[in-house]
Amino acid sequence: MRIAKAVARAGLCSRREAERWIADGRVSVNGQVLTTPAVEVKPKDRVLVDGRPLPVAEPARLWRYNKPKGVVTTHNDPQGRPTVFDSLPPDLPRVISVGRLDFNTEGLILLTNDGELARHLELPATGWLRRYRVRAKGRVNAADLDSLKDGVEVEGVRYGPVEVAIDTMQGANTWLTVGIREGKNREVRKVLAHLGLEVNRLIRVSFGPFQLLDLKPGEAESVRRRVLADQLGPEIAAQFGLIDEHEDTPQAKKPGFNKIRAVKDRGDKTSPDRRPPPRRDGKPRKDASPKGPFRKDTFRKDGPRKERREKP
Repeated sequence: MRIAKAVARAGLCSRREAERWIADGRVSVNGQVLTTPAVEVKPKDRVLVDGRPLPVAEPARLWRYNKPKGVVTTHNDPQGRPTVFDSLPPDLPRVISVGRLDFNTEGLILLTNDGELARHLELPATGWLRRYRVRAKGRVNAADLDSLKDGVEVEGVRYGPVEVAIDTMQGANTWLTVGIREGKNREVRKVLAHLGLEVNRLIRVSFGPFQLLDLKPGEAESVRRRVLADQLGPEIAAQFGLIDEHEDTPQAKKPGFNKIRAVKDRGDKTSPDRRPPPRRDGKPRKDASPKGPFRKDTFRKDGPRKERREKP
């Protein structure tokens, strides 16, 4: 495994940031300080970051977080502004963000303890739609919005298709719903400014299948392991250890498989089909074994078979 990927999988940072750490001389392998990320490491190699051993990689996890306005999405801000990671709930481990929201943007951010998972989710190739609620000063018509469906070039930067719908108009402001798939730096603000709109509030309400819903600012909520695996697909989920072995077998896809496993786990070997039918008066049969099937030549619906008398 490449050293940058190993550092990212340990949850310290993204792969791109790990490459910068290596260039800065912060990473060593077996006592040798690295100057290039083109190094393969093995499980027994001793990797140090800033003189500390590389943490053991934990199972990949994902959280939804409602970023308040007025904080930056970075671990260290040169300007000394408050960061998202300064006020996370205390029960969260060390996490990194999937992409970023700028200082004045609020709403949904995905957090993960796996740098490689963060890199996978934030790639435009993943194709997940980022949806925003936008309040902007100014007016715009449907023809202008339709011009964004095939992408637009603003100040020499080419942006991909943008989905925009007008929700309401309040005084001088217009509320819009905007959907983008690339998430370039300040993309929503720059594209709308190209149409003469000045954004004064920007809220991300969804990132792919994950939604902000009723999360309050500053709150975080874990995404269930099975939900994350379903959204990633079986191949990618297996790479991040999100699928158990028995869940990926053909038998696991058969109806009732989980129910059968649960019965086996309890050690319950009895089944209602193996018990003899009750008597008409509702009392249990005294001569019927509670375990095992009953024999047709022993029982009838109306009780035990009577002995046949021989004719004289």
